[in-house]
Amino acid sequence: MDDQEAWVASIRQTVRTGLNLSGSTSDDELYKMIEQAVFRYELAPSWTASEKQRIVRRVYYTFRGLDVLQPYVEDRRITEIMINSHEEIFIEVDGEVQRAKVVFESQERLEDIIQSIVAQVNRVVNESSPIVDARLKDGSRVNVVLPPIALKGPTMTIRKFPDQPMTMDDLVAKGALTSEAAQFLQQLVRGKYNIFISGGTGSGKTTFLNALSQYIPSDERVITIEDSAELQIRTVPNLVALETRNANTEGKGEISIRDLIRSSLRMRPNRIVVGEVRGAEALDMLQAMNINR
Repeated sequence: MDDQEAWVASIRQTVRTGLNLSGSTSDDELYKMIEQAVFRYELAPSWTASEKQRIVRRVYYTFRGLDVLQPYVEDRRITEIMINSHEEIFIEVDGEVQRAKVVFESQERLEDIIQSIVAQVNRVVNESSPIVDARLKDGSRVNVVLPPIALKGPTMTIRKFPDQPMTMDDLVAKGALTSEAAQFLQQLVRGKYNIFISGGTGSGKTTFLNALSQYIPSDERVITIEDSAELQIRTVPNLVALETRNANTEGKGEISIRDLIRSSLRMRPNRIVVGEVRGAEALDMLQAMNINR
């Protein structure tokens, strides 16, 4: 742990003691408490104003954000955050993977962050159910794998998406496809052809599907089905977004992709968009494609 992380840990403990005494605390009240604790810290006179502000934000993020990950989540240049263990974090910046300069203070702290993330989307991850997909409030996709499956310790991968999804014109401008191919795809979408999108991890499948969705007529009813909601269809008002649900601690209550595909057929869809197909639900999807409307 470097000097700054030691300062953060010490100030955090001071603030935590105050929180235990005061009960419920608003975000603004918490921020002011942290500022006061930073200014009272014994080394504060030697810090510049910008250093103090940076430490205030770091401490605040340990209570209300994602701790050391929060600056990376907010950095728009970063598209992927890969946590291999509490001491090993990598990020993808402008397409280049590099090791982050921060670590979690402990494995327990990383586990706390993971539990807070999955709880926000009503999911559970533990030793008996060590793999889960979730998402952050901003729509970023999260995958978690816990020990004993993950040998180094808790593992988490965060895939971030831009605030504004890329359009087909953007993809053409970047050279991802030609304008002729874009026009052909437009005709297929508007002609209601069935389209499969395949590719390796990180190849841009979701980005491409979002771009294709701009060609869907705005007067149609669209049902999206995903393990973890990440599609950004902005041009269709009549949109229903469905998401799977894991089983509870008793092994009950699971809602699978297959269940959602079957249910969607009773929702008068003009189109069904399935985010990912990996198992028996492929048969239900193929049967849905053969339904004549």
